[in-house]
Amino acid sequence: MDTILLDADRRVGGPYTLAAALLDRLVPQALERRPGLVADHDIEIRAAAPHLRGAVPARRRSLADDLPRAQRVLVPGARRSLRIANGLAEFVRDHLRRTGALALTVTNLGEADYTDAELVAVLRRRLDPGLLRIDEGPSAPGTGPLPADFDRYRDEGFHHAMAESGLEALHGVEDVPLLLRVAAALEAIEREDEARELYDRARRESTDPKQRATAAYATAMILVRHHDHDRRDPEHALAWINEAITITSLLPDPRERAFHLGFDLNGKALVEVRRGRREAAMELVQRALDLADADLPGEHPIHRLVLHANRAQLLAMAGREEEALAGYTRAVEADPGYPDYYLDRGNLLHRLGRTEEALADYEAVMRLSPPFPEAYYNRSELRFAAGDLAGALADLDHTLELDPAFAPAYVNRAGLRVAAGDHAQARDDVEHGLEIAPRDPHLLCVLGQVELAEGHLPEARIAFDQALELDPGLVAGWANRAELAFERGDHEAALADLARALELEETAELLFNRSVVHRAAGRPDQARKDLLRAAELAPGDEDVKRALAEV
Repeated sequence: MDTILLDADRRVGGPYTLAAALLDRLVPQALERRPGLVADHDIEIRAAAPHLRGAVPARRRSLADDLPRAQRVLVPGARRSLRIANGLAEFVRDHLRRTGALALTVTNLGEADYTDAELVAVLRRRLDPGLLRIDEGPSAPGTGPLPADFDRYRDEGFHHAMAESGLEALHGVEDVPLLLRVAAALEAIEREDEARELYDRARRESTDPKQRATAAYATAMILVRHHDHDRRDPEHALAWINEAITITSLLPDPRERAFHLGFDLNGKALVEVRRGRREAAMELVQRALDLADADLPGEHPIHRLVLHANRAQLLAMAGREEEALAGYTRAVEADPGYPDYYLDRGNLLHRLGRTEEALADYEAVMRLSPPFPEAYYNRSELRFAAGDLAGALADLDHTLELDPAFAPAYVNRAGLRVAAGDHAQARDDVEHGLEIAPRDPHLLCVLGQVELAEGHLPEARIAFDQALELDPGLVAGWANRAELAFERGDHEAALADLARALELEETAELLFNRSVVHRAAGRPDQARKDLLRAAELAPGDEDVKRALAEV
């Protein structure tokens, strides 16, 4: 096993100091032996090691690659670095399988940037130590700050580096544009209180209209997007976003006004959604689109496609699915290399029952992006609906391999395992999920299913009660609690819970289950009525047909 010594100190090269050094060793070899493998991971390699861009052309490109920075309004979210780390891990794994095992001794790992620390965690989790062993070497005293490449940090979504380097650079300095960038980075990594302090500082230091409008807009976004839902305050956010709109409405240049005001109107649309006013939100997005069409011809295409996608989301919420689909398609066609809107369109297609098209969109995300957990999770739902339980389980396994903190995947995988009678592993999934999301009603509902299947009826009741307290609209919670009541012989409680479930969602399965309870309670007429309605909803259901023949 070959051994190499690498330094992870972020003060040497900033984000991906360690990754860049490792790629310096591996990429030239891979270009000689397997150039296709390098091409498959172009985004990850170019993000982690910009000095290799001359040797690694961009194969997967999006609209932003050819636009001036001022028009690249989509800043990557904090989760993008996890996708990059997974892509790099897969590159390293596939390369070493061909060339042989490798041992890394990493010095100054405690001084690594967030990106390298995350990469090391992914490498250790996903690669067999017989293929890649990572040992921690000694640390050396640091000298001087990080190199600060703020444009790179913004473009790549290196928010931790932007926050750290930016806060250092702002000591005793009045630089409001940098201050606003650093505040946005702090917000992205869920340090909203510190971000809010910087926005307040910007208001103290600046009288520039655009800067003050940006600070007002960003404050509103903190108030509607705070990672702690209990701290969200849409009414307070409305006051701040109106402040931003008041300012940008008065900008004298029509082009500047169209862009900045349109941006703020789009932000107010989110505030109105949080306030439950979707029609008002739709009108605001349309106003922003009208401004762009009138005063920004040929400019800001990303701003425009974001507006079309947001309008599509609102249309889908309003039940106007075909219009929503057209909006998402317009966004996808405007930037075929950007993966996120394929995911949104795929979700809508899935909802419409157009499964082949939804599958194509999810698999487009897989091709266009570094590993994207949501795409595999969503494909698992399609496979489950098609009866491909093994494929669904494989996709859920891969989702959690990519992101062990993806709580919804634990819900679905635990549900599959309960259905297969694998109660021990289902319980493991529920317990892992509840460590991440202790108040998730879906996880609590599956926990109840596990307890019920294992005959722990009091514990099952507690879990179902907790799930329904958190989410009274959870159909599965009412249905499973009804099953528990039936197991206990409490027919009236079972019928009450099934009635509530049917109020929320009328399905043939729920009607069939209620017919069983009615028969057990000596009410054959009510049972037959439920079965007749079930037959209308699912005319091909053999269980319903047999039950009807018996009553």
